[in-house]
Amino acid sequence: MNALLIIDLQVGAPDDPPRLDLARVMERINQLAQATRESDGLVIFIQHDGPPGHRLEPQTPGWELLPELDRCPADVIVRKRASDAFYETGLDEVLKQHGVDQLLVTGCASEMCVDTAIRAAASRGYQVVAASDGHTTREKPHLDAAAIITHHNWVWEHLIMPDREVKVLSSSQLLNALSVTT
Repeated sequence: MNALLIIDLQVGAPDDPPRLDLARVMERINQLAQATRESDGLVIFIQHDGPPGHRLEPQTPGWELLPELDRCPADVIVRKRASDAFYETGLDEVLKQHGVDQLLVTGCASEMCVDTAIRAAASRGYQVVAASDGHTTREKPHLDAAAIITHHNWVWEHLIMPDREVKVLSSSQLLNALSVTT
């Protein structure tokens, strides 16, 4: 069974720098979420809980998931406090409970929480597919967002895992693969 992880696509602070191509990334993620649901897969939103006073402090406007994301009652929300979506959360239990063996990974930020989730999932034995155009980040002082995204797509595709590989596919390739499974 497939599960689509949608990581940390939250409102944030009004003065946060913009995330690269966010509107189109969310459009692709919404398409993937719909296709995942139609193929009897599970959609999981990962929501970061920041400490008191942080822009992602629970129950504050910045903590909310972006309203443009399509959500359904059957979707699962897993809250986390670290970059790793598996660290001290129930994510692994949810995945096992639903018989998930393959994770499709999307979200923000490419170099932080998305990267950590991909590596943690692969280390736990899941088949992992990163949506090459389904994750985003902000500009950094040392590297622009597009370069960060390109770099991480390459890194994930070249991770050394003795018994599996992390695949990096475009959203359109993933949509085609999901339509084959229905």
